[in-house]
Amino acid sequence: MRSRRSVLAVPGSNPRFLEKAQTLPVDAVFLDLEDSVAPLAKDEARANVVTALREGDWTGKTRVVRVNDLSTQWTYRDVIEVVEGAGDRLDCLMLPKVQDSTEVVWLDTLLTQIEKAKGYEVGRIGIEAQIESARGLVNVDTIAGCSRRLETLVFGPADFMASINMRTLVVGEQPPGYTEGDAYHYILMRLLMAARTHDLQVIDGPYLQIKDLDGFTRVARRSAALGFDGKWVLHPSQVDAANAVFSPSQEDYDHAELILDAYEYHTTVERRGAAMLGDEMIDEASRKMALVVAAKGRAAGLSRTKTFQPGRSG
Repeated sequence: MRSRRSVLAVPGSNPRFLEKAQTLPVDAVFLDLEDSVAPLAKDEARANVVTALREGDWTGKTRVVRVNDLSTQWTYRDVIEVVEGAGDRLDCLMLPKVQDSTEVVWLDTLLTQIEKAKGYEVGRIGIEAQIESARGLVNVDTIAGCSRRLETLVFGPADFMASINMRTLVVGEQPPGYTEGDAYHYILMRLLMAARTHDLQVIDGPYLQIKDLDGFTRVARRSAALGFDGKWVLHPSQVDAANAVFSPSQEDYDHAELILDAYEYHTTVERRGAAMLGDEMIDEASRKMALVVAAKGRAAGLSRTKTFQPGRSG
């Protein structure tokens, strides 16, 4: 599992931002060739991205490039130039505005051809599929299961809101007049179910009011509570909040590790299917829940502060 608590968007046309991004404590970065790059700057942005990948220090970060969507004339050149130029320094390509599975299959096929031609390990470069329309959401199950390269589903809220004619101009916030529940709940859950069915990660999109840190944190907590793995960040001020929201607390992480140790001990040494950890009964279902929290804690770099001792609560 790659850690994607915080996913930083970086315009490929801005060398200063590309350099700054290397210093920020984010889990992942995507160097953008799509919406943040003007049409006349696409060629230059590709060259900037290849240079940044080859010469930059991205230690500890998942390196992603977002190419243009398949309705444009730029996509194939994005893939060819970036992967031929820096494929050995690249973890994933993000394909935006995915409408159906054939688009992901196209990218998978092209990547395979380039990898074979360049002598790269075939299949190493992953794919992230960005869902940004009603059609994409309706087809998300087949999209999620169409390629072994697929690692992540990404919610693109702005284009999605436009595609369904949602009556608001504030990305990520509730539309005026919607007073019952959460207008995004179905969308987020739909993405989450498709992702987990196919063992993928799922990432929430950006919060555009970059000076409203309280708003960002509130919206991030919504998707984190459902089970999302992370969220896009557009500004350095959002990074720490994203990392904190999508990490388990130290207490929860320690407790998860204790459950795993206790369950292992009781099922192997004492050969019991259920046992007690202090005042808490644990069983196979407890182990599965603990695995999720422990994996997120390990990916976030947390260290244990408690150890399991048989006969004691831990």
